Amino acid sequence: MLETAETDIAVVGAGIVGVACALQLARQGRRVTLVDRQAPGLGASFGNAGHLATEQVFPIADLSILKRLPRMLLDPMGPLRLDWKYLPKAMPWFTRLLLNLRPAPFQRSVAGIRTLNEGSLGAWQRLLGSIGRSELFQEDGSLLVFEKPESRQALEALRTRMQQQAVPVDFWSAETVREAAPQLSPSLLGGLFFPRTGHFIDPYRVVCELFEAAKASGVRFVQAQVDGGQLHSAGVSLASDQGMLNARQVLVSCGAHSAKLTAALTGTRVPLDTERGYHLMLPGEHQRLPFAVTSLERKFIMTPMADGLRLAGTVEFAGLQAPPSMQRAWQLHRLSKGLFRHDLSVEGATPWMGFRPSLPDSLPVIDRVCDGRVLLAFGHQHLGLTQAAVTAEWVGRLAEQAGGPEMGAYRLDRF
Repeated sequence: MLETAETDIAVVGAGIVGVACALQLARQGRRVTLVDRQAPGLGASFGNAGHLATEQVFPIADLSILKRLPRMLLDPMGPLRLDWKYLPKAMPWFTRLLLNLRPAPFQRSVAGIRTLNEGSLGAWQRLLGSIGRSELFQEDGSLLVFEKPESRQALEALRTRMQQQAVPVDFWSAETVREAAPQLSPSLLGGLFFPRTGHFIDPYRVVCELFEAAKASGVRFVQAQVDGGQLHSAGVSLASDQGMLNARQVLVSCGAHSAKLTAALTGTRVPLDTERGYHLMLPGEHQRLPFAVTSLERKFIMTPMADGLRLAGTVEFAGLQAPPSMQRAWQLHRLSKGLFRHDLSVEGATPWMGFRPSLPDSLPVIDRVCDGRVLLAFGHQHLGLTQAAVTAEWVGRLAEQAGGPEMGAYRLDRF
């Protein structure tokens, strides 16, 4: 049963964001209780693509989504899918998304994503270095390749947009691609290389190592399902299936499951939905790629890891309750055919699906509300791993009432 003894701060959610924040707060001298319904790192953090995607400074959609909507509804294997049964529930969220594609809000979203991403690499280097696990991250860049001559114009346009946002990017010829990644198909025509990115060799182990460091710093973990909570003069009381937990403050960082608790504590209904992401892990593929490679046309990413090669990508909007469509994970292997000199082996392959928390403006909520009793850190869409370390540093500042003006774009009251 949960103890009723007071803790300084209860962190709800033990994914990569919650665990990183718990460690940060404990190092600041707080008594921290970390709460999750499952063991740390077993949600979306377990199966992400492992790519430090600092180059991805644009929102999750642009105006072309209007043209793609019919295909999204009809093609169950497409890179961007909307389950027609979920359409009525998703329409308010998509309406907000479309409104955020107007020039002014779109540029605010780009600026907000870029601010977090620009601080992400350094924050991760500091965090992993502080626990003696720098080897879990490889700062070796990432590559976006293209195959069709007609794609060159789109690639050049993307390069220009990236340069306008001060994203380091180089154009690689087909020869340069072959020299750097000789296992890739010689039919590839070139690509864009992003030198200030990298990849994690085992995202789940990253969470586990941070959790061990958090425990060593005094963080207590309780496995429980938090069902609601209420504020009072001394702080906050959380109701769970294991009893009540009283704390001076609470941090809501439970990813795609954050909306209900945020509403209960703050009275604000957050338009949070989930991008359901899939991966296929290929344990027999250890030497295919030197760094993460994304296909422009096929719209998925391949990341080398300690346990093999991870194929990840596709976005599915079907909510939190629908069962996974694992054929979407196996589709990733079909998409890989033709990208290598020899097809990838699926022997021992394992599929996976997870919930990526997404808000219509593609920005997370990182805020301090309700007279400081409630801290918020959720909604990082597919950039949760990328932005976790810098978010933890920001949450540490918010806990000390030291938030800066750069945090304004992520406030709860924008809803």
